[in-house]
Parts: sequence; C-alpha cells; structure tokens
Amino acid sequence: MDSPHEQHRGSNISLPERAYRIRRNALRMGEVQGQGYIGQALGVADILAVSYFYALRYKPEDPEWEDRDRFCLSIGHYAIALYSALIEAGILPEFELETYGTDDSRLPMSGMVTYTPGMEITGGSLGHGLGICVGMCLGLKRKKSSSLVYNLMSDGELGEGSTWEAAMSAAHHGLDNLIAIVDFNNQQADGPSTQMLSSEPITDKFAAFGWFVQRVDGNDIDAVRDAFDQARSHKGKQPRVVICDTTMCKGVPFLETREITHFVRVEPDEWEKALKVLDEGRPQ
Repeated sequence: MDSPHEQHRGSNISLPERAYRIRRNALRMGEVQGQGYIGQALGVADILAVSYFYALRYKPEDPEWEDRDRFCLSIGHYAIALYSALIEAGILPEFELETYGTDDSRLPMSGMVTYTPGMEITGGSLGHGLGICVGMCLGLKRKKSSSLVYNLMSDGELGEGSTWEAAMSAAHHGLDNLIAIVDFNNQQADGPSTQMLSSEPITDKFAAFGWFVQRVDGNDIDAVRDAFDQARSHKGKQPRVVICDTTMCKGVPFLETREITHFVRVEPDEWEKALKVLDEGRPQ
C-alpha cells in the first residue's frame, strides 16, 4: 500500500534514519531536564518513524487539517517520544526541544492537548485513550470521513477495565477506522507488567473481543510497516490492533541493560555518552 506521507510530502530519508533522529531528539530533551521517560522514547522510536513517515496522512504546516489522520498518545508520560517525532516531522520547530519541561514551554513533561500542536489528546490517567479514540472514530464516521485514528497505548493500560470496555465498544460499532498500537515493553513503575497484572494471551483476548490482531517486533521497522499496511488494508468491518514487543532504551546498549528502565536515572556525564553511542550506531 502506498504511504500517505510519501504521497503528500515526498522524502528520500530512510525510516531507520528517521528513527535514529527521533531517538536523538529525545536524548537531547532528556538532557535539558536531566531526566525523563527516555526508555520509552527510545523503545517506540521505530513505531513513531513508521507512523509519521510512512502511514499517517497530515500536513505539518496545518496540524488541525480536517482530513488528517489522528495520532493519539494515550500514554501521556511518553510525551517526550511524541515531541521528538513532531519535531522530526516539522510540526514543531527543533529549537523548542531546549525548552522541554520548563515554565511556559509548549512541551510539558506530560502531554497535554492545549499546549502542543500535533497533540490530539491529553494522556492523563492511563486507560482513557482508547475510549477517547472510539468517540473520535464514531464522530469521523458520522462525518463520512476517510481519516484513520491511531492510538498508541501501553501494555500497562491493558490492566485497566476502561480499556476493555472501549475495546468491546469499538468492535460493537465496527470501527474499521481505528488502529490501536500497544507498546509491549513489559515495564511498569512497580515492575514487569506481566507480573503486576498479566494481560496474556493478548492476541487471543483482542481477537475474542472482535478485533483484527497482529503481533510483531516493534523494533523491526519492516515488520511494523508491513503490519500497518495489513491493518490499513484489512477488509473486515472491525477495529485493528498491532501489538509491538519493544526493548526499553533501544539503541543505547548501556541503558538497555539497566535493571530499572521505566524511569531511567541518567547521570549528568552519561547524556553525552548516550548520544555518542547512538551516533556510532547511526544507519548508513
């Protein structure tokens, strides 16, 4: 399937290069505050690269363009990851990354729709994003819009009852304009998500709720791209979900091996080291 991005913008920059740049933006913002949800940002960079530079239909100069696809960040603490993609996509100017998390910044540490161009929802209490997206999809259906709604959510949100109410509702209404993306990194604040409240077998559960389900390596760009193609072209009148198994801190090996990666503690001298390691692994 043709990429909407290529159709309306055109680019010869590879998806791996886009993912590298998104990771670099995130590390630079993390350095501004000396902290942040860097592990998640590095982990979902490949998903965001495919989303913004292959799958999504949008206009960087007009973030509220009516015919755009909506990309919703259910997990508000992943905001640093989305800002990194919005900067790479030209929706936000690069210089603003220096303001990350500061007073009066358009880039608060948790994503809020009223602050940031390109931010579709406020990802506050986890577990609400999918329900909001169901409402968006119903509204777009009523307007006979061809736009799609993508919802990036976490494996931890699968422990929220509201998520499964929304999943049941989406299938009931035949929302074939909804594509959920689950970042399965098996990390929560209190430990591995499978040990806190296991949602396995996830694929079977979504299928039982009436969804078209795929599960892929979320750090394999080709696999993510193919899964997005199948989700967009699937003929069934049902919502779609792509479950993406990801590695926290992907691309910076010495951070990947940290015991606790939900909120990574990065020492002042390690930011430069992380950027150097990332640059050494830059796609050719």
